[in-house]
Amino acid sequence: MKCIYFLTPTLASTHQVSADLHAVGVRDFYLHVICRDEHGLKKHQIHSSNYFETLDIVRDGFIGAAMGFLIGLAGVALLIYLKPFGIYEVPTIVYAILVGAATLFGAWEGGLVGIDSEHKKLAKFHDDLVAGKYLILVYVRKHREAAVRKMMQEKHPDATLVAIDSHFANPFSSVKKLSETPAQRA
Repeated sequence: MKCIYFLTPTLASTHQVSADLHAVGVRDFYLHVICRDEHGLKKHQIHSSNYFETLDIVRDGFIGAAMGFLIGLAGVALLIYLKPFGIYEVPTIVYAILVGAATLFGAWEGGLVGIDSEHKKLAKFHDDLVAGKYLILVYVRKHREAAVRKMMQEKHPDATLVAIDSHFANPFSSVKKLSETPAQRA
């Protein structure tokens, strides 16, 4: 499955794109719009994006978990080296629980940091979104991609194809932008 990114200039054109995508068989579950005007999307009954698409919760959660794991391992290594309990033998399960707790704490803290930051893949479109444009994410299977792109070219020349990304959720990858918008060239 691929995610195709289109940029539209107005709410009216976004509404028409949404209707035409529904006509070619794209359901709401596979169509998300990111913009600053959430009220306008609700008013026109356009499916908006979710927090996983707009915030960096998953990516920062993974980074936090990795850091927590490494800190947990370092803490356990320090406990084994210093032997603060003297001659008493600490069971291995205690060390595993300590590393697990540090990993979970790191994931939680990373997720909290991610709530406060824009999704890494949307950074390239930040200026367009601030300018009031609408970013449409269409999730399609490979065999349907050509039909969706053809329909968009024929019916919506004002909608710019800006990126194509894999639907696979790799939190460390970035979306490759196809072309710059006129606002970015200036």
